[in-house]
Amino acid sequence: MALGEQVFGYYIPTVNLMGVGSHKEVGNQVRVLGGKKVLIVTDAYLAKSGMADQIKGMVEEAGAQAVIYDGAEPNPTDKNVHDGLKVFQDNACDMIISLGGGSSHDCAKGIGIVASNGGNIRDYEGIDKSSRPMPPFIAINTTAGTASEMTRFCIITDTDRHVKMAIVDWRCTPNVAINDPLLMMGMPPALTAATGMDALTHAVEAYVSVAATPVTDSAALMAIKLISQNLRQAVANGQNMVARDKMAYAEFLAGMAFNNASLGYVHAMAHQLGGFYNLPHGVCNAILLPHVCRFNLIACPERFADIAAAMGENIAGLSVRDAADVAIAAIQKLSQDVGIPSGLTQLGVKEGDLKIMAENAMKDACSLTNPRLATLDDVIGIYKAAM
Repeated sequence: MALGEQVFGYYIPTVNLMGVGSHKEVGNQVRVLGGKKVLIVTDAYLAKSGMADQIKGMVEEAGAQAVIYDGAEPNPTDKNVHDGLKVFQDNACDMIISLGGGSSHDCAKGIGIVASNGGNIRDYEGIDKSSRPMPPFIAINTTAGTASEMTRFCIITDTDRHVKMAIVDWRCTPNVAINDPLLMMGMPPALTAATGMDALTHAVEAYVSVAATPVTDSAALMAIKLISQNLRQAVANGQNMVARDKMAYAEFLAGMAFNNASLGYVHAMAHQLGGFYNLPHGVCNAILLPHVCRFNLIACPERFADIAAAMGENIAGLSVRDAADVAIAAIQKLSQDVGIPSGLTQLGVKEGDLKIMAENAMKDACSLTNPRLATLDDVIGIYKAAM
């Protein structure tokens, strides 16, 4: 059968710095990109810890000025973007550095998009809605999960609609991504677990995506392997540098995969939980993942068998269908071992909200590449199974 015309893109930052001590290159990268007045976007914790001041010092040693905006909240909002944009404009900034996890990176992306294109961040919900490039952008990562430091995805909560807007735009891909496991050593066990399961979700959803390619497959499978081998150890002992380093590579590989193959209903549904209840994204993903996998299984059982093998499960002698079941059981076991809550009820989710969240999930851009088509009742049913 001849293949119809189908074009696949591949998006990634121009420069990607990995390994212990790589964050110390930030000053040099500011010089290379020509930044003179830098906005550092971070959260209150990293500002209070002194890490943001350390980065500011490195920028100033490189000959540029810097100002810190520490208003990136978990599940960053349109208001956070608006407030950060004011700091950017009031200080005549010409460059952005994000420091933190996905919240800081996404907030910085929102600021950069509006700084260059005008209007409100709500104007850019959807795919490639901007028309002008962002200011030069360096993303310094401190968690091993979201991969927002290297993707074209930006998730911002619309505080009026209580919806997480998925902004997918190649122009918000950072110019430079820095993943230094030294900066991840301070992550507490619960955050390590949640971000690690977020990375696993990225890899699994990308591998079964209808937009998967051999390029994204290779990254997804290696990410799944590394997470299965290292997440438990990173949660058990946050000072385990080997596990931290492997998890940094794993989350980056998972980002490479989903940045190009996109995601599926786990993320489409988790975005609604974040928008409605302001819940931690990684935890929502981890709870939903096995249930969405179970729904998707009949669409691509061979792919789930591959996932079982990548997770180190012995599937010799099993049928493809039985091996696929092993993958889902292995995902649930990993989630349980690292202390993820068993259901959405524990997070305060109410059954009365499931219908509107399901309706919004079906409009989410991530739903477009899910391997199995879902009805509204299907999505409501998945939420109920995850309660």
